Amino acid sequence: MADNQGDPRHLETLDRDLARLSSLEMATSYVSRPMIGLGVSLVFVVMAGIAAMSFFGQESNSTIVVIAACLGAYMALNIGANDVANNMGPAVGANALSMGGAIAIAVVFESAGALLAGGDVVKTIAKGIIEPESMGTASVFVWAMLAALLSAALWVNLATWVGAPVSTTHSVVGGVMGAGIAAAGFSAVNWGTMGNIAASWVISPVLGGVIAAFFLWFIKSQIIYRDDKIAAARRWVPVLIGIMGGVFAAYLALKGLKKIIKIDMPTALLIGAAIGVLIWLAMVPVIRKQSQGLENRNKSLKVLFGLPLVVSAALLSFAHGANDVANAVGPLAAIVQATASGNFTEVVSIPLWVMIIGAFGISFGLFLFGPKLIRMVGGQITKLNPMRAYCVALSAAITVIVASWLGLPVSSTHIAVGGVFGVGFFREWDAERRIRKARMAMPDRPTYAPEERRRRKLVRRSHFMTIIAAWVITVPAAALLSGLIFFLISSVMA
Repeated sequence: MADNQGDPRHLETLDRDLARLSSLEMATSYVSRPMIGLGVSLVFVVMAGIAAMSFFGQESNSTIVVIAACLGAYMALNIGANDVANNMGPAVGANALSMGGAIAIAVVFESAGALLAGGDVVKTIAKGIIEPESMGTASVFVWAMLAALLSAALWVNLATWVGAPVSTTHSVVGGVMGAGIAAAGFSAVNWGTMGNIAASWVISPVLGGVIAAFFLWFIKSQIIYRDDKIAAARRWVPVLIGIMGGVFAAYLALKGLKKIIKIDMPTALLIGAAIGVLIWLAMVPVIRKQSQGLENRNKSLKVLFGLPLVVSAALLSFAHGANDVANAVGPLAAIVQATASGNFTEVVSIPLWVMIIGAFGISFGLFLFGPKLIRMVGGQITKLNPMRAYCVALSAAITVIVASWLGLPVSSTHIAVGGVFGVGFFREWDAERRIRKARMAMPDRPTYAPEERRRRKLVRRSHFMTIIAAWVITVPAAALLSGLIFFLISSVMA
């Protein structure tokens, strides 16, 4: 037996066994990773229910509030898994941030935005979509909000699973509409508001894409295609960073600080303009120093856009947390108010413990399930570098400002993904333009076959069609699901 221990064949067998064991461990780790995420999510949902019980344990309707808190936590997890990818995807896709760094920044700034500047429930969620008075009783209203919350969460969960970034705002809107129709008929719906929301399906991505494409055209024409790229960058990059800083200052003043101070559009634009000029002046010497010794090629330009892109991702996350946390906890807050006081026709206010559920749920959802959508938005629609990702981030902020000025309801998801599409389709157009120009200069130059040219498209068409289809059916799908859930709840509770 001892002799066999030194036999080379025995050692080879041992190596094969160890290799099998290593492969088994890797497979077990791969399979168990999703289970860990599901386990942590379940614990968080249970903790949300326990938190609700601690506040409403003595009330007669505490069970409804506990169920609503669990559903609100579930919705917040789904928002973190799906919606936050739009802010972080471009920065990750451009390699300006690692996946871990993006998640860490998003967790901090999403939570800060939700807790410091969140809490202003949008009127379309509270009262604008349906008329609460048409519900008749507080119980029916509570059932409708439960159905809306569960249907929206299920739809966003399904969209995340198939890899489609959808609007959580539209999911909640569809859920509220469907429950309202099931509870009180079609007359309960404010169809004017729904018409505006339907218009935003087109306005949001188109406007985001056009603005992103414009800034990419500007960067290419004024910096990338210049003979002395570094000198052009020293002139224009501080200006572009100043524009970005000014737009984000106006964006945060207008959309992200409602809880602290109310600011109108002209004041927000003045604040943005002043801060933008200061940032431009401050960045002139910084970019001059940063560009010293850089080679005159496109790769060198990426260094100059890296830090602004990281800052823009953080600011977008803060503003997203301040605004979209209401999608998770708005219906929950309405249920809490209706259950506690019986009042379901007034504007809803969000208690702090409800806000904490929303903030932590978004963070947990991003940490546990966000990487899939971050990779898709950042690298699988079209290839992004820091300049292209910068255009996407800037277009998101500008589009929200323009839409607010025009009074148009828009989706941050549609804007950001529309910006990515805009950048990709502009790159296709620009590449075709340069090919035609080269062919005119050199008529004998060989051209690509049609099949090869289709293969070289810079926007992946399969993702484009999947995302557009998911956007179109989000509201009707969430509404139908919500109506079915409402009938189920009302039949059980009756």
